[in-house]
Amino acid sequence: MTTRTVDSTRELAAFLRARRERLDPADAGLPARQRSRRTPGLRREEVAELAGISVDYVVRLEQARGLRPSADVAEALSKALRLEPDERAYLFDLARRRPREADEPATEAAPQLVRLLADLSPLPAMLLNHRYDILAWNPEMPRLLLDFDTLPPERRNLMWLCLLHPGTRDFYADRERVVREGIAHLRAAWAAHPEDRELAARIAEFGARDEEFARLWEERDVKVNGRGLKVMRHPEAGRIAVRFEVLMPLDDRDQRLVIHRAADEESQAALDGLRAG
Repeated sequence: MTTRTVDSTRELAAFLRARRERLDPADAGLPARQRSRRTPGLRREEVAELAGISVDYVVRLEQARGLRPSADVAEALSKALRLEPDERAYLFDLARRRPREADEPATEAAPQLVRLLADLSPLPAMLLNHRYDILAWNPEMPRLLLDFDTLPPERRNLMWLCLLHPGTRDFYADRERVVREGIAHLRAAWAAHPEDRELAARIAEFGARDEEFARLWEERDVKVNGRGLKVMRHPEAGRIAVRFEVLMPLDDRDQRLVIHRAADEESQAALDGLRAG
């Protein structure tokens, strides 16, 4: 697997093909055709009909022939392909029809947010950037996951820990879902930060060293989770289920505050035990 900074034209072509092939004609409200379909999903002419554009235009888009859809065409395609909100944003990023985010990622935590992390105790909390780099944390977070100070700075990355750190590879009870959601986030970040060479290098490393990552990356799922549930197999406390919430400060847009709370009484008791220990 080779991943570079984003070639928007080629990725747009691949994304449109992947979404077209996933969509059932019946879901798109199309009548049944008489002849059998040789390939899954919608035909190009059906996408063109639904989007109100020419078949030739769809063909040229899918062949990566240098077209950049207008905002109106991107919107029509997103509706025709029944894209979810995060997928629609991804399409607009690839078409360069959405305001660009800063290409310079946050590499240091804002001091005000570091103080906020301390104020959030006893809830485990940390700061991430769009690459999933861990910028700062409060004392409860290492007790829940692992001691980040034992890692070199370049390895303080949630995706690297999940995929490649031997002590946390089996940490999540539903590992494939966690990995799939992480990849969907990274794909969105990859399109939103097309010149981020370090992010591209990380993605290439993950794909080269982890077969599951390489397989799921090619599915082109796009999703940014602002909240969710994770079940952990903690080596000391046993099962811990946590709900997480992701907040993005307006003045530090590349920093994400991730706050964890126990999902049930058993998990709360486990967190209390870790804090007391």
